[in-house]
Amino acid sequence: MRRIVLAGNPNTGKSTLFNRLTGGSARVGNYPGITVSPYEGKLVLPSGEATLVDLPGTYSLTARSLEEQLAVDVIDGRGDHSVPDLVVLCADATNLVRNLYVLLQVQEFGRNVIVALTMLDEAGGAAPDAVALRGALGCRVLPVNPRTGEGVEALKTAIEQAIDQPRPEPLWRFEPSPDLQVAMTDMQEATGFGRGAALWALLSVGDDDLEGISDEGRAVAARVTDRFDDEVVEGRYRWLDANIAPLLADDASDEVHASTDRLDRILLHPVLGFGIFLALMTVLFQGLFTWSDPFIGLIESGFGWLAGTVLSVTGPTLLGSFLADGLVGGVGSVLVFLPQIMLLFLLLSLMEDTGYMARVAYLMDRVMKPLGLHGRAFVPMLSGFACAVPAIMATRTMERKRDRFLTMMIIPLMTCSARLPVYTLIIAALFPAGRVLGIFPTRGLMMTGMYLFSVVIALIAGFVMSRTLLPAPPSPLVLELPPYRLPRLIDVWRQTWRGTQHFLKDAGGIILLAAVVMWGALTFPRIDPTEVVGLGEDAVAAAQLEQSIAGRMGHAIEPVIRPVGWDWKIGVGMIGAFAAREVFISTLGEVYALGGDVDEADVTLREHMKAEIKADGKPVWSPLVGLSVMVFIALGAQCTSTLAVLKRETKTWRWPAFLFVWMTVLAYVASLAVYQGGLALGFS
Repeated sequence: MRRIVLAGNPNTGKSTLFNRLTGGSARVGNYPGITVSPYEGKLVLPSGEATLVDLPGTYSLTARSLEEQLAVDVIDGRGDHSVPDLVVLCADATNLVRNLYVLLQVQEFGRNVIVALTMLDEAGGAAPDAVALRGALGCRVLPVNPRTGEGVEALKTAIEQAIDQPRPEPLWRFEPSPDLQVAMTDMQEATGFGRGAALWALLSVGDDDLEGISDEGRAVAARVTDRFDDEVVEGRYRWLDANIAPLLADDASDEVHASTDRLDRILLHPVLGFGIFLALMTVLFQGLFTWSDPFIGLIESGFGWLAGTVLSVTGPTLLGSFLADGLVGGVGSVLVFLPQIMLLFLLLSLMEDTGYMARVAYLMDRVMKPLGLHGRAFVPMLSGFACAVPAIMATRTMERKRDRFLTMMIIPLMTCSARLPVYTLIIAALFPAGRVLGIFPTRGLMMTGMYLFSVVIALIAGFVMSRTLLPAPPSPLVLELPPYRLPRLIDVWRQTWRGTQHFLKDAGGIILLAAVVMWGALTFPRIDPTEVVGLGEDAVAAAQLEQSIAGRMGHAIEPVIRPVGWDWKIGVGMIGAFAAREVFISTLGEVYALGGDVDEADVTLREHMKAEIKADGKPVWSPLVGLSVMVFIALGAQCTSTLAVLKRETKTWRWPAFLFVWMTVLAYVASLAVYQGGLALGFS
């Protein structure tokens, strides 16, 4: 099957165009680092299907980061990648000279290229003429608007025409100096690379983490060091300035960026910008309670009705308990938070698509640089608010191995969507829905506080590791601030649904499996009926629970968890949470359902928690206990998927093992400090 590659700078509409051409659902966003691995889709042409590959956005093919090397490997057909039949290069019409720098490099690799000229609506009257550009570049140039679909059919026709034709001779050809020609020849002989790849290796190999470069090739690169960087880079830009710049209107930058600059003076202000960001986060988290609560109530009632119906059919049997308490109760207690998960992804997607998230990363660089963290680390850290797995993969955009590893060590501290249901459950059950100072909603402030807590702890952890485990001098942040754009609703929905699907997959996989396992652990071994003669139904259920495998485990760890304010039932829930944080809720729901403390099948987990009391009549759950649990969930390494992807990215189990140990110890010590400190201050 013919293979077409979609390449270009970040923020050029590349992924949106991919979705238009394939009908796919590649993630799109208005800041760099969204695409960190290639997407593949089927492009239907009149002559048949072709494979379309969406590459990570890159400003240059001179590789330092893993995403840049990936782009080079695909374009050059290295490793497992076959040589593409055609490269479609997305070029932003508002910043054309910089975008076409990659085109010259692609042509040096000998690839057949078509230029898809995007962002013409933003360029307005300063948009370049596609015909004139075709004459200057020696390849097809087609205006395309990926957001509206305008020009997409014409692009398909051009792809059909170009894919089977010989590559036209590009008007650009780099002519190396005699010394550089010798070095290129040596590199070709040492590596077997072609002319373009040899030039790439001379400029890329050095202080890098690149893979697939032979020792002989590295030896050649070590001899020439950086002597040819200026010659090559200046030569490319000299040609672009002489041949492309005259075709562009002088006021293109002013027309496009005037409104963006006015907004940036406010949103990037050192004081006002942070205030606006915190205000937006508070509104977002309060909205998670206010806007989703009616839907949560409906889902709670639905699962309560379903569990009651199952029990009415099966009666008080093991099968009925398995279906109602294990499956319906376990999974349902987590799925009730689905409206909040969807709302979180929706609001974050809107912030990304407008371009605001890139501004937040810029603001945070002022905080992160003194702490030894790279400013670009905050982009994957922001992604960590949704899920740590893609956030860890997003560290591929960082050039230095040290910066990547340091960022991967702190991303799991960010409050991901898996923690949100636990926070929501505890805050809604234990904290009143009042207002602080008569203005700020208590629950919204609590949720904002937990998110800020995770960020602060992550920054402190990064500071400590940057001075001890992974020391290195700071490197500057280079981050494009794209123009503000109105979100494209279909892209926002796709991103929201993708995050929701990930959550549902966990609910259908890990959470379902954990619910079944925990039901068995909470149900067996069965208690001897002669030991409970004369006891009431609730007392029998409580005795059975304590004698179960999980009950015995809970009692065994009680001396360790009692100092942090937990009873053995909370301990059982936390044991389940080490599979995935959401499992804490499903396990707790099963513990209370099987414990027989409340008879009504449709009583929600929040009401179970409020009704749970100790032997002395005091409530098991107090605000202080709830805060202790939330702190442990915030800091504990309780996600098997995160540990697995960390092993894949670091290529060793040592880093995941280290992460698990230090985060678990940190979580326990912090929970202990919160609970004991609260008791010392007079809270209970």
